[in-house]
Amino acid sequence: MKPLRIAILAYDNMNLLDLSGPLQALCTANRGSGRALYETVVVSAFGGLITTSAGLPVMTQPLAVLDGVPVDTIIAAGGCAGDEFHAPPQLAAWVACHAARARRVCSVCTGAFILAAAGQLDGRTAATHWAWTGKLQKLHPRVKVDAERIFIRDGNVWTSAGVSAGIDLALALIEEDYGHRIAIEAARQMVVFIKRSGGQSQFSAPLAAQEKAGGRFAELHAWMSGHLHEQLTVERLAAQAGMAPRTFARTYVAQMGVTPGKMVETMRLEAARRALEETGLPLKSIAARSGYADEQNLRRAFQRHLGISPGQYRNRFSPHATQVIA
Repeated sequence: MKPLRIAILAYDNMNLLDLSGPLQALCTANRGSGRALYETVVVSAFGGLITTSAGLPVMTQPLAVLDGVPVDTIIAAGGCAGDEFHAPPQLAAWVACHAARARRVCSVCTGAFILAAAGQLDGRTAATHWAWTGKLQKLHPRVKVDAERIFIRDGNVWTSAGVSAGIDLALALIEEDYGHRIAIEAARQMVVFIKRSGGQSQFSAPLAAQEKAGGRFAELHAWMSGHLHEQLTVERLAAQAGMAPRTFARTYVAQMGVTPGKMVETMRLEAARRALEETGLPLKSIAARSGYADEQNLRRAFQRHLGISPGQYRNRFSPHATQVIA
């Protein structure tokens, strides 16, 4: 079988990892399989050296080298030097002209602006880096921007969040093309901690909580994430925060917009999800570590919040789905 040709679009001030992350994942899949699964080409409007936002020059080929050449997948990288992103007109025009002939069209980070400028995201749901979602939505109102997910597939168009999410996207493409085993092996060779699913949030619950709270409850949230297996009552949390229980509860809701109990529940659910994705531990152990006390409480939480059982979640998102640990 001929290797699939992947064209990665580059330009000055792009993020280095938006290019190198997917590129390395694809090349690692080639090496791990012992054959050329992918033929990659990095192209810019006119070829030659482009300078990434990290200051590192990258040699590219001109778009013209792809004239008359079949391209399986187009990946538009992202990144820019300032606070505004303007899609390179030559790249957007090229995508508009060639997207219909490609099997897939993808973007990393603000590469979504290139696809949007090329008309590829109209009426579709798309992801980009969380800091750019508002600007993408305002500039391209026909795009349904999702500010949460790591990457999204809508038909043959794939879009992802920023920087490291481009690796997650590339691993998902590899899995679609050649199966779970080759994708997982590529992730293992790259020492990626876990091959994340697109449905995961760009934010962890503790990190989002710390950002929202500013400095006031940041230390408390870090402490909570390490003590989820314990009884985290309002009284216990108030004592840890050095406040009276009633004052703590009132202040916490005013600052965070949720009750302390709701935040504990959110953190416990995320901890259980990560354990299901990243380990082969039995449900009983995961329930105890996450603070659910027993499997039934864990199952009820998953059904209530996610609409599926912990086992179904593991089967969908974890390489440990078929692994049983006593």
